[in-house]
Amino acid sequence: MIAPDGKNMQGVRSDRMADLLKEEIADVLTKKMRDPRIGFVTVTGVDVSRDFRNASIYVCFHEKQDEKKGMTALNKARGFVRGELARRLPLRRVPALTFVADRMTERVSHLLGVIESLDVQREKIEKKGSETDFHMEGPT
Repeated sequence: MIAPDGKNMQGVRSDRMADLLKEEIADVLTKKMRDPRIGFVTVTGVDVSRDFRNASIYVCFHEKQDEKKGMTALNKARGFVRGELARRLPLRRVPALTFVADRMTERVSHLLGVIESLDVQREKIEKKGSETDFHMEGPT
């Protein structure tokens, strides 16, 4: 089915569902969870299957936290989080949740470091090139 704005309705619905789940799960994790292994966690994204039966929740932990312990705690708390969603949201069926460690921030940080080092190297090369241009002596 196509929406009046020309978008695919299935995509619009799943985007709205993903946004709603992201907001509610973030709220549950920050306000209802008492497990110290989870600590400071950020929900970075949610992917919902076409039939809304499954949802992948992408999370990112604070740098100093143990990600492995945090992921273990989140996976053990899936039932609790799903129950909270069932109480909060008027859904016929709450999707099964799968927590996934989001390493995108690590990748972005690494890539920014690489780009910065390339810029520094380029500046050094340009500086060397300009120094040799001014000190060149030869026959005229």
